[in-house]
Amino acid sequence: MAAGFLAPLPVLTGLLVILCVGRWVEGGKVLVVPMDGSHWLSMKKAVQKLHARGHQMVVVSPELNMHIKEEDFFTLTTHAIPYTQEEFDRLLLGERYQVFERMPFLKRLLKTMERLKTVSSFFQRSCEGLFHNKNLIRHLNASSFDVVLTDPVHPCGAILARYLSLPSVFFLRNIPCDLDSEGTQCPNPSSYIPRLLTRNSDHMTFLQRVKNMLYPLALKYICHFSFTPYASLASELLQREVSLEDILSSGSVWLFRGDFVLEYPRPIMPNMFFIGGINCANRKPLSQALQVDSSLTIARDVLVWNRSKT
Repeated sequence: MAAGFLAPLPVLTGLLVILCVGRWVEGGKVLVVPMDGSHWLSMKKAVQKLHARGHQMVVVSPELNMHIKEEDFFTLTTHAIPYTQEEFDRLLLGERYQVFERMPFLKRLLKTMERLKTVSSFFQRSCEGLFHNKNLIRHLNASSFDVVLTDPVHPCGAILARYLSLPSVFFLRNIPCDLDSEGTQCPNPSSYIPRLLTRNSDHMTFLQRVKNMLYPLALKYICHFSFTPYASLASELLQREVSLEDILSSGSVWLFRGDFVLEYPRPIMPNMFFIGGINCANRKPLSQALQVDSSLTIARDVLVWNRSKT
């Protein structure tokens, strides 16, 4: 079982260049459809690096957002959304204090579910605002982009890439409810891959495996109201019935902001790459001695792990 491939930022850049269909001596034209918030703060460094390598970066964003502002390394194109500034501030920023508020578990869970519904509805209507902007869609269609860079946790960019018939690079941490595994058709056995919130390791007792299989069932409800509407949006835009799995399966390359230093090994597909650490501000190379020692330790741990599964 592969333990994964850790790709530094230069490799990320190379992967995006490979997808560009122009001549090697020319920079590509990249359409970026980011997720707002911390997702964009992670992606922005990659956008800046690609611009420095000679690629033309165009970012599409709602006109009301938290962090996506004009920068000198990309062209920002905005579209209207059906919210005022006051509604935006209230919906996305108004209840941040709840993170620090003490309350019973059940009450916190219900409040969290309600907030997730509110935030999901906001991003869905934002996506509708993009797709219903016919002039912008025609402009994007005529702009001859080479590739779409997007975070599929907000599937709007993946749907747009499918509509424009462009290869897509997914830049993400993960997608709830194992939608990333379904999109890549990657094996995802519950017997040894710990599920979100279970706090299990990859060595589980029988009861822990039962827990590992039951926890995702509760998350399915969250994913139902968070992601199901995007299938309807995609079907409307593409003029044919499609599912969210169909949209995600069109991803050419999946770049996961994680690595197996902090996560348990799991199966991966050939188009899945791990780029954890690309946002570290002061990365320094290991000494030769530490590199050799780390390689031997990793090889030993992988060997022990593989033996434990056979």
